[in-house]
Amino acid sequence: MAEPVEETCLYLVPTPIGNLEDITLRAIRVLKEVDVVLAEDTRTSGKLLNHLGIEKRMHSHHLHNEHKAVAHLVERLKKGEKMALVSDAGTPGISDPGFLLVRACVQEGLKIECLPGPTAFVPALVKSGFSTDRFTFEGFLPIKKGRQTRLQSLAQEERTMIFYESPHRVLKTLEQFKEVFGAERMVSVSREISKMFEETLNGTLEEMVQTFTTKAIKGEFVIVVQGSK
Repeated sequence: MAEPVEETCLYLVPTPIGNLEDITLRAIRVLKEVDVVLAEDTRTSGKLLNHLGIEKRMHSHHLHNEHKAVAHLVERLKKGEKMALVSDAGTPGISDPGFLLVRACVQEGLKIECLPGPTAFVPALVKSGFSTDRFTFEGFLPIKKGRQTRLQSLAQEERTMIFYESPHRVLKTLEQFKEVFGAERMVSVSREISKMFEETLNGTLEEMVQTFTTKAIKGEFVIVVQGSK
């Protein structure tokens, strides 16, 4: 493994998932000091930088262009350019772009720093009341192909399970969880974490299916499922 090149650096900078006060002083300093900010959506990140009073060059770096962009970005890093990678919200690389660029930098021996900061699944897990000693982060399930196979593989999982889900698939996902894990399995459903309308509901999968059948569904969701007993 190549030794890190101290003169170059890729910073992974977590950004607020809701409340703008969640950004750290270190994150603000790094965003000010780097040469360019790689943003999942430059419009979203532009609003954050504007709020912080930071004027900085931004380049778009998202799931659709990540494969093509990595080699070029690595060459720029090799030449001494300092970059900060941010996602729209939370920590880059957690169900967001970043993995390919980080892997390429590791392979090239480029220095990488990942700042600690906001990520949605940690507060959802801690608030669930389920065991935090051992858990598995599953992120987003496959939308179609492989979805049932993934769920069936988790049917007897004893660790607490954490999933991300979009609002228009929450009810369907809860119904599938009920079918695979059983109606009496306990679940905690959090939405809009760190935002004004943050909400967490706890109960059995049967109760949550009934709740979300009639409830208005808005915001991004984290679903925490108790492990099999």
